[in-house]
Amino acid sequence: MNDLPSPATQAEPPKPSIDLGAVQSLRKLALFVIGALAVIVLLTGHSVWPDTVEAGLHENIETVGLALLFLAIAGRTWCSLYISGRKKSEVVALGPYSISRNPLYVFSFIGAAGAGAQFGSVTAALAAALLTWVVFSIVVRKEERFLTERFGETYLAYKARVPRFWPNFRLWRNVDTLEIRPRMVVQTFIDACVFLAAIPLAEGIEMAQAAGWLPVLWLVP
Repeated sequence: MNDLPSPATQAEPPKPSIDLGAVQSLRKLALFVIGALAVIVLLTGHSVWPDTVEAGLHENIETVGLALLFLAIAGRTWCSLYISGRKKSEVVALGPYSISRNPLYVFSFIGAAGAGAQFGSVTAALAAALLTWVVFSIVVRKEERFLTERFGETYLAYKARVPRFWPNFRLWRNVDTLEIRPRMVVQTFIDACVFLAAIPLAEGIEMAQAAGWLPVLWLVP
């Protein structure tokens, strides 16, 4: 007699107590609110450095910020090649996920810094990156709880080995072939391109301030 349980009677893996979709929605809402508040603050603020080509430093900060924006878009798209469609079904520990548990978020910090730098201010760049880090630091703890409940010892071993954010390049591991979900990768690319909205936004505010339509009440380095 076969004593093995039938597929219908096999124990299901425990259902995590965290709703990952709700956590992601909360993250997006928090970032939207912070972004909106930042724009309101920047409407009456300006970099201490004049926004002219001759001034140099203001333009250089914006240029570095632009490079950070493109790095963030490329980096998030690269990460999505590995994680898209897999986050809830397996512990991804290859490519960027072999050196950081949350490389998508790391590139978001970079993108936030690039967006802040479009205002010609190092302070705005650092503040944007810091606020983004605060939001993701809260969110990632809930995600870790979800993954621990979902994958148990497999995830705990991965968590003990790989840093939460800043990469440890000595841990790099990869594969020769990878199954890619094009639709999800394209969606991640499109979502990441939202960072580029900081360019016309910053330019529009600077033009309105130069024309006297918006008052400049405070300056930041």
